[in-house]
Amino acid sequence: MNSDGAYTSLGKATGAALRRSVGTRPRQWLITSTLLAGLLTAVGLSMTAPPAGKGFAALTETVQLLMSAPAPFLGALLTGDLRKAPHRAHLIPSLLAAMVLAAAVGVFGILVCALTLAIATSGSGADPWLNMGIVTVGSVLLQIDAQLVGTGLGLLLRSPVVACLGTIVLPMGLWVVLGGIEVLQPAQAWLTPYATARNLLSGQMNPLTWTQWFVILLIWGVGLNTAGAALLRRKRHGHEGRDESGKVRDPGWEIQS
Repeated sequence: MNSDGAYTSLGKATGAALRRSVGTRPRQWLITSTLLAGLLTAVGLSMTAPPAGKGFAALTETVQLLMSAPAPFLGALLTGDLRKAPHRAHLIPSLLAAMVLAAAVGVFGILVCALTLAIATSGSGADPWLNMGIVTVGSVLLQIDAQLVGTGLGLLLRSPVVACLGTIVLPMGLWVVLGGIEVLQPAQAWLTPYATARNLLSGQMNPLTWTQWFVILLIWGVGLNTAGAALLRRKRHGHEGRDESGKVRDPGWEIQS
């Protein structure tokens, strides 16, 4: 297959994964409730927060962190679907679809924060748009990071419910544990997504905090998904050529997604 054909095939598979992400009523409700929570939080903060809390960075931090809690559930569900898919269904389209959804959530949060801040700008601080560019980039990166945690756990954990809960319990649990031991507190910035998320949304990134973000991405994004892909590959190889009863599978059953 030439490169154009490969890109076309990947695009179609990613589109199919995106449709699968909203293919059931619960998933539609999950997306809707996530976006609605971000919208209502932005409106509420713009109306009630003191002037110092109405800057773009402060408003965006609360909204994006809130939406980053349920959004990874979609990634966990998408990759969890692959456990029930034919053994030649590909992982990459599901990962790409999850990242597209994450970026969309981040952009939505940016837009609602900017709109509500613009409406309430008369009561905001002296420079409410300070560091808007960095905060905008950080918002999208935050949601992608969180979504990759979801896809990784969806591959690693058999139960979708456990995988979804794990996207909150594991990162925050580690942050709490490290924070509770004085000698380990410096490790929070290098090992926990929450610490780097706050840096990304502060609008004050520097070489050190960018390095910490990259380390977090390697551990929670690349690491979890690489381990999950290896587990899925081993599972599929174990079942390759046989159906659930152990009989040799008819080759015509295989589907190339």
